[in-house]
Amino acid sequence: MQKPSKPDETPRVRFRASYFYKWMLNNKVVTALAVLLLVLLNILLVRTLSFVFVPVGTFLSTIAIPVVLAAVFYYLLNPLVNVLEKRHVPRVVTIALIFLILAALIVWGLAVVIPGMVDGITVFSKHVPHYVDNMRAEVSAIFADPRFEQFRPQFNKISTSVGNSLIDWSKNASANFVTSLTGLLTKTAEIVISIIIFPFVLFYLLRDGKSVRGYLVGFLPNRWRENTASVLTEINQQLQNYVLGQVAIAAAVFVMLIIMLPIVGLRLAFLVALVSGILNLIPFLGFYLALVPALILALATGGPLMLIKVLVVFIIEEQVVSRLIQPLVLGAQMKIHPITIIFILLTSGKLFGVWGVLLGIPVYAAAKVIVSHIYSWYREVSEMYETGNVDVVDGLVEESSESGVLSEDSEVESSSVKSDMNSEA
Repeated sequence: MQKPSKPDETPRVRFRASYFYKWMLNNKVVTALAVLLLVLLNILLVRTLSFVFVPVGTFLSTIAIPVVLAAVFYYLLNPLVNVLEKRHVPRVVTIALIFLILAALIVWGLAVVIPGMVDGITVFSKHVPHYVDNMRAEVSAIFADPRFEQFRPQFNKISTSVGNSLIDWSKNASANFVTSLTGLLTKTAEIVISIIIFPFVLFYLLRDGKSVRGYLVGFLPNRWRENTASVLTEINQQLQNYVLGQVAIAAAVFVMLIIMLPIVGLRLAFLVALVSGILNLIPFLGFYLALVPALILALATGGPLMLIKVLVVFIIEEQVVSRLIQPLVLGAQMKIHPITIIFILLTSGKLFGVWGVLLGIPVYAAAKVIVSHIYSWYREVSEMYETGNVDVVDGLVEESSESGVLSEDSEVESSSVKSDMNSEA
C-alpha cells in the first residue's frame, strides 16, 4: 500500500529547523554576547548622560549617612523588637526603651570613654620619641647579626624615615585628635543634619519596617508581585545575616582582645581592641588591617618579645573567629568565596573609597540574589535549557523535542503501518 505523503511543515517548524535559529537565536554564546552588548551600551549611555544624574548623586550622598546608619541599627534591633512584640509588648514601647538605652550609652561614651581615649593618646604621644629609640635599638640588635649584614643599610634608611615621621606626628597628635573629633561633630551642616535625621529614620523603620515590602510591591502589576516579594524577602534576609554576623564578629574580637592584650602587658590595650573590633566589620581584610598597627605599637613599647606576644594573641583571636564564631553566626548564608570578597573589597574601595569597602559586600549579596532570580526565570522561559533526546544530524547537535520534525515523521510512519496491518487483516 502506498505511504501517505508527509504533511506540509508549518512555518514555525521550518523556522526552528533553520540555521539562523540554531546558530543565532538558540545559541547560548550568541545570547550571552547580546546581553553583554546591551549592558555595555547602557553603561555608555549612562556615562554620556552623566550630567542628568548629578542631582540624583547629590541627593543620595546627602541621605547616605543617616540611611546607612539607620539600616544597620534596624537589622540589629529589629529581631529584639519582633521577639518582644510576640510577647504582647507594643512595638512603640520597645522602640522607646531602646532609644533611651542608646541615649544613655552615647552620654556615657561622651563623658567617660572619649576623654579616656584622649588622655591615653596624649600620654602615648609624649613618649613616642622614647618608643622610637627603643624600637631602633631592638631592631638594630637583630640586624647586628652577621647573617643580616646585607640588609643593614636599607633598614637604617627605612627606620630613620619612619622614626622621624612618628616623632613629627606625636608632636601634634593630641591636638589633631581633638580637632578631628570636634570637626567630625561640627564640620558641616550636612553631618549635623544627618545625625539629627538618623533617629527619626530608625524609628520609622522599626515601627513600619514590616509594611515596606508590601508598599513597594503594590506599585507593580499583579503577575510580578509574588516573585518581586520573594526577591525582596531574600535580599532582606541576606542583609540581616550580614549585618548581624559582622557586628557579632566585631564584638567578639573586641571582647577577646580586651581580655588577652592586658594579660600580655600591651599599653593602650583598650584602644587597640576597639580599633580592631571596628576594623573587623570589614570582612576578611579587617584582621590584617588591625594587626599591622598593633604589631608596630607592640614593637615600639615592648620590643620583640612584646611583638611576639601580641602576634600570638592575634593568631588565637583569628583562629577562634574563623573556626568557631564565623561559621556559627554566618554559616553558609552568604555563600561568597573569600577570593570573591577580596576582589569586591579592592574594586569597591578603589571606586567608592570607605563607603565602597563598607557597603561592597552587602550590595554584592543583594545583586547576587537579583541576578540568580533573573537567571532562574530565564532558564524557565528559554528553550536552550530544555531537556530532550539529542540527535546528531549533519554533524550538528539538535534536540528532537524542539524541532518536532522527527516526531511528526515517526507519527506518520506508525500510522501508515497500522493502516497496512488493518487492510491485510
